[in-house]
Amino acid sequence: MHSAGGDDRIDTSTAHSARVYDYILGGKDHYQVDAEAGDAMCRHWPALPVHMRENRRFMHRAGHYLAKEQGIRQFLDIGTGLPTAPNLHEVVQEVDPASHIVYVDNDPIVLAHARALLQGSAEGRTAYVDADMHDPDAILDSPQFRALIDLDEPVGLMIIGILHFILPPDDQRLVQRLLEPLAPGSFLAMTIGTADFAPEEVGRVADEYNQQGMPMVLRDLPTATAFFDGMDLVEPGVTQVHTWRPGPEQDGVDDAAIAMYGAVARKR
Repeated sequence: MHSAGGDDRIDTSTAHSARVYDYILGGKDHYQVDAEAGDAMCRHWPALPVHMRENRRFMHRAGHYLAKEQGIRQFLDIGTGLPTAPNLHEVVQEVDPASHIVYVDNDPIVLAHARALLQGSAEGRTAYVDADMHDPDAILDSPQFRALIDLDEPVGLMIIGILHFILPPDDQRLVQRLLEPLAPGSFLAMTIGTADFAPEEVGRVADEYNQQGMPMVLRDLPTATAFFDGMDLVEPGVTQVHTWRPGPEQDGVDDAAIAMYGAVARKR
């Protein structure tokens, strides 16, 4: 892991997706430029904070499902974002304190806060890789991944809230490259941005991201489902994130407030 000297990569003159996400969720790890971008996006679509919260809650439920019901004890979390409790290791180590989690992000401000992601249980292990999903080999070849992940055992691959920043034609290839070395019986949990439910509002948010230098792509249901081709989808399949194995917190969430599909699928 790099030292916090990576902070000199932080560009405070342009908004960054992880910091905008932090701002909209009520965090403190952002700059004025991120707040201004977040405010502009929320003017375009006031439901954006609800949407982002439900994306995060999907990660909690999917992680808990994989740990509790599928016995997964090692996880690779791509596009971790700024630490926001509960983080993935807190969710899965509550089920089994010996679980291993490798976090990956390429944002220097996340790197600066990565020590918060490394405060796992005494029995388990956590690590942080400063890398980009566009360079999967840098992730898979990292000392942290090699030390914590046993490729003879199933892995939970979490790609949450990042795929809309991975543009075609690279998107399918990058997901497959990350899945490739993982043992049969591993799982992919992923959320995928869509404009299917509030096309005008979400389209304006996407335009704002593009204007802020963060190009994104939104996908319809058939395109989202195709990412799981050749895998066995866990019920209820590819759904809006708030309807995937919902709990009481999802009561009353409006479909039109959610612009993200989510699913969990098993590698054969």
